[in-house]
Formats: sequence, C-alpha cells, structure tokens
Amino acid sequence: MFYSLKAEEGIIKSSRPIFKARPIFKAGPTDKTDFLLGWMNYVSDGLELRPKYNGILHCLTTIWKLDGLRGLYQGVTPNVWGAGLSWGLYFFFYNAIKSYKTEGRAERLEATEYLVSAAEAGAMTLCITNPLWVTKTRLMLQYDAVINSPHRQYKGMFDTLVKIYKYEGVRGLYKGFVPGLFGTSHGALQFMAYELLKLKYNQHINRLPEAQLSTVEYISVAALSKIFAVAATYPYQVVRARLQDQHMFYSGVIDVITKTWRKEGIGGFYKGIAPNLIRVTPACCITFVVYENVSHFLLDLREKRK
Repeated sequence: MFYSLKAEEGIIKSSRPIFKARPIFKAGPTDKTDFLLGWMNYVSDGLELRPKYNGILHCLTTIWKLDGLRGLYQGVTPNVWGAGLSWGLYFFFYNAIKSYKTEGRAERLEATEYLVSAAEAGAMTLCITNPLWVTKTRLMLQYDAVINSPHRQYKGMFDTLVKIYKYEGVRGLYKGFVPGLFGTSHGALQFMAYELLKLKYNQHINRLPEAQLSTVEYISVAALSKIFAVAATYPYQVVRARLQDQHMFYSGVIDVITKTWRKEGIGGFYKGIAPNLIRVTPACCITFVVYENVSHFLLDLREKRK
C-alpha cells in the first residue's frame, strides 16, 4: 500500500508503505497523544499518510516502540515557553484589569464582569503568544515520510519561527489568530467559574468571600472550572490547529468548519478531548494552587511589614 500527498509543490509520492509514516512530534507525552488522537486519527482530510491509532494506550505504546522515552518528551521547549509565558501574562493582565474595575467601589464584581475581564486578558495574551502556538503545531505535524520543501522542514522552535517569518511573513506567525480570539472565551469561562465556585463555596461553609482555601479545595475548584471550560470551547482548538497545519490548505475559519462538519460530523470537533482533559486539568490545578498560595503569602508578608 502506498500513499501520495497533494501539496503546494505538487503531488509528492513515496514508495514507502503507509504504516511506516509517522509524525515527528515536539511536545510532552500527553500533548503528543492529544494531537495524535484529536488531529490525526481520521482519514477524511486527504492525507493518507497520517498515522492511525485506536486510542490513548495504543498511541502511547506506538510512540514508545518507535522512539522510546525520549520520543515522548521531544520538543518540550516550545511547550514550556508557551505555557509559562501565557499563564504569566494572563494572570498579570487579569489581575490588573480586575484591580482597575474594582478601584473606588465597595461591591464585588458581577459574573459578567469576571467574564469580560478574563476575555480581555486572554486577547492581550494571545497577541503576544500566538507565534509560539503556531510553532508548536508546525513541529508536531512533521512526518518522516513527507518530502517537504526546505522551508517546511523544521529543526526546532527558533528554526521554525525564523522559517515561518522568512517564507510566510508576520501573517504566517498569526495563523489561527481569529479562532484563537474566540478561544479567549475558554479562559473567560474558566476564570468566571473559578471565581464564582470559590465565592459560593466560602458562602456555603460560612466563611468570608476572600478566605483562603485548602490545597484540596483549590484543586477541586480549579479542576471543575477547567473541565467546564474545555467542554464548552473545545471545537475552537480543532479549528485553530487545522488552520495552522502546514500540510492542509484552508481559505479561512468557515472553510475549516464546513469541511470538518461535512466529512466528520459533530464528532470531528471533539476529537482528542479526553487526552486533552488528562493533559490540561492537572497542570491547571497545580498552577492555581501555586498562584493562590504564593499570592496569599505575599499579601500576608506585606501586611506584616506595615
């Protein structure tokens, strides 16, 4: 069995069997599994060379057999840069916006105000970090079996950034930006749910609204808010990733949505949601626990110095 790939350079043919085609992924193990299942485990996109997997375990064991432990952690660098910068900027912008809105008023913010504040913080963060997410997607969607032109062969994060800018300009670095803006609703919903869950929980057990929770309580609130946000906004991640894929060529967001719906139905917009939840929920819980405890520690320290 052989395959061919229709690309900008024409028809690329190979005599290698399809089962030997495999992607070169640049992410951590759960990130890699998320993309493998959510993005590549379908055959209706015209790319027969994409590897096919039966589930999370099959995906992980296949990567282990082909690339070993090192293969599961290839390209962790863009993940660390992207996630670290995004969280740092998001918390900075979010708290700055909240402080601005609450200045000079005694009452707490409403749910809609939390929602808008988080959306504004997300939009500002995306303007800075979108090139990193394009880089991550390009690296994750390279294949051993694809004979790419030189400008589509990437060796690492900085090489990818340079080549995208050189051959595609600033526009290439901001592919998927529009669905990414819609994706700010993810953070907005998450932070709104998180703030309201904390408030309602403290009211339920007769504590002050701003009272510090225990580690277990923070983990529970963060996990519930994250699961809610992912379930509500996951389709935008599929649309954005497909726009950023260097092997496929869409005219825009509407084109991606139309083709995905026609070829895969509603399920196409939720492929990979299970490994995505496994990947992002623990990270989210850890981030919120550290943030809340460090914030309270610094506030207490400032109060003691007064």
